[in-house]
Amino acid sequence: MLMTVVSSRLSLAILPIGLSVSRLLSVKYSPQRLTVYVSRSVRASSASVETKSRVDSVVEREKKNILACPICYNSLSEVTSHPHGSVESPASGTRLQCSTCKKSYSANETHLDLAVASGTKHYTEPLPLSIELFRNPLVSFLYERGWRQNFIWGGFPGPEKEFEMAKEYLKHVLGGNIIDASCGSGMFSRLFAKSEHFAMVYALDYSENMLRQCYDFLKQEANLIDKKIIVLARADIARLPFLSGSVDAVHAGAALHCWPSPSSAVAEISRVLRPGGVFVATTFIYDGFFRFIPFLKDLRQEVMRYSGSHMFLSERELEDLCKSCGLIGFTCVRNGLFIMLSATKPTR
Repeated sequence: MLMTVVSSRLSLAILPIGLSVSRLLSVKYSPQRLTVYVSRSVRASSASVETKSRVDSVVEREKKNILACPICYNSLSEVTSHPHGSVESPASGTRLQCSTCKKSYSANETHLDLAVASGTKHYTEPLPLSIELFRNPLVSFLYERGWRQNFIWGGFPGPEKEFEMAKEYLKHVLGGNIIDASCGSGMFSRLFAKSEHFAMVYALDYSENMLRQCYDFLKQEANLIDKKIIVLARADIARLPFLSGSVDAVHAGAALHCWPSPSSAVAEISRVLRPGGVFVATTFIYDGFFRFIPFLKDLRQEVMRYSGSHMFLSERELEDLCKSCGLIGFTCVRNGLFIMLSATKPTR
C-alpha cells in the first residue's frame, strides 16, 4: 500500500501473471479481445462506429512501451527475460534497462522492482510510519481480511460500491490503461481487470508484502479470465516509472492520506496522465463539523509531523492540491469522513 521515496502506498511490481516482459514492452492486444469489448459497447450504445474507432486508437497507443526509468523518465528495454512467465511460474530473473542511464531493474518471484533505490545493497533511508506500517507482513495479511472493512465506520461505502462510483468518473477512458496506485492487496486491481473495461491494469505499491498478497489473491481469482492484462510493480509514488502523457487513468483507493507528500504524488500523476486522462481517489477528510473542534487542527498537524500521514485534508485543500498540480474539473462525492474525488488532465 505504500509507495516510497516520498511516497507511501505505491510500489510498482510487475506481476508476471502470464505476461511476458516482451509482451509488456510492446503491448499487443488480440483481435478477439478487441471484438469482445466492442460488442459490449454495441449492446450498450448505438454509436458502435464511434466506440470502435475510440477503442482502436487506444489499442494502437498501448502498443507502445509506456514503462520508463523512474530516474530519468526514458523508456526501458528488455535485457534478459523468461519467455514463459506466468502466475504458476513467474518471470523471475527478468531484467529491464534504461536506454539513457543504463540502470537495470529486476523481477523476483512476484513482481518487478521499479523503485528508485531498487538494487541497492548498502544504502537505506528511514521512511515515515505511514509507509512502514503497510510493509509489515501482518498488516499486509490483515488488510483485506478485516482492516479495510473497518473503513465503513468512516463512511466508506465498501470496495464494490466504491468501484461502481469510480467507473462513473472513468467512463470517458474505458478501453484504455489504468494505474491502481497504492493498490495494497489488489482488491480494486482485480475489480478493474474483471470488468474487462481496461486494456491494461498496472497495480502499484511500495510494500513488498502487499504485492505478495496481491499476487496470491490474483492467483486465486477464478473470475478473472485474462490475467495477462495485469502488471504488478513496486515503485515510488513520487517517481512513477511511466512515460509522460502515457496513462489514461489513475485510481488511488484510500491511499492519498498515506502519501508523505501528496503534492509530489499528484504532480507525478498529472505528469503521466495523457490529455483528458482522469485521476480518481478516495481518502478521509477533515471538514464540515470537524472544522469547529478547536484542538483538532493542531492535533492533525502533529500527527502529520510524526507519522508522515496526511489524514483529514479538507475538500478545499484537495481541490487546491489538484489545481496546483495541473488538473482541472475537480468534483467529489462525500459521506461522513469519506470523500471520492476526481480531476482531469486538460486537453490540448
